[in-house]
Amino acid sequence: MSKTDIEHRIAELKDQLNDHNYRYYVLAQPVISDYEFDKLLEELIRLEKEYPAFLTSDSPSQRVGGAVTKEFRTVKHRYPMLSLGNTYSEDELREFEERVIKLLPGEKIEFVCKFLLALKL
Repeated sequence: MSKTDIEHRIAELKDQLNDHNYRYYVLAQPVISDYEFDKLLEELIRLEKEYPAFLTSDSPSQRVGGAVTKEFRTVKHRYPMLSLGNTYSEDELREFEERVIKLLPGEKIEFVCKFLLALKL
């Protein structure tokens, strides 16, 4: 790929990711799965690392999420809501559990996990 092709692909990824963020956070109407979004973001991050001249401060890789819809009410959680990041396999979940156990030896640990399965029919 030429540098012009790379620059165009980065611009295309930014546009797609910004659109998907808007659909997810503002409209609450996503059109792709979290996994598909993560793959687009990973490609953008990889290209920006390989071609740092094309990295800009407004890139979706430089922020988390987007504007949040006003439809949701604010809730104060009793405990912090933590995330284990992008995890897509049972092995990755087990590795996360092992890290937590090592960090909190002897503590009683409870997990709450949301599992989504996206099927394309």
